[in-house]
Amino acid sequence: QVQLVESGGGLVQPGGSLRLSCAASRSIFSIGTMGWYRQAPGKERELVASIISGVATNYADSVKGRFTISRDNAKNTVNLQMNSLEPEDTAVYYCNARYGGMLYWGQGTQVTVSS
Repeated sequence: QVQLVESGGGLVQPGGSLRLSCAASRSIFSIGTMGWYRQAPGKERELVASIISGVATNYADSVKGRFTISRDNAKNTVNLQMNSLEPEDTAVYYCNARYGGMLYWGQGTQVTVSS
């Protein structure tokens, strides 16, 4: 099993930045793919960014050039640096991990972009 705990959400003005962190309960060396998803009110959950085997990255078109996903192997965390935030980025952000044929989710962290 893998437990995931997100942190770093909050309220930020448009154009601002936030850094989300997802702490895993086991070494992320053993986890093939980790990612960040988000769900806005009334919308389906969507992929924001993913990192595969700590090397390959994938981003939603809407966040390319603004968000960066990275892994810190020493801390067993996956981070999402979010810059140039827009009101449309407002959502609950969830960390996700694929391990042992199973899909694991964190509890989510709220990101609100508003002036």
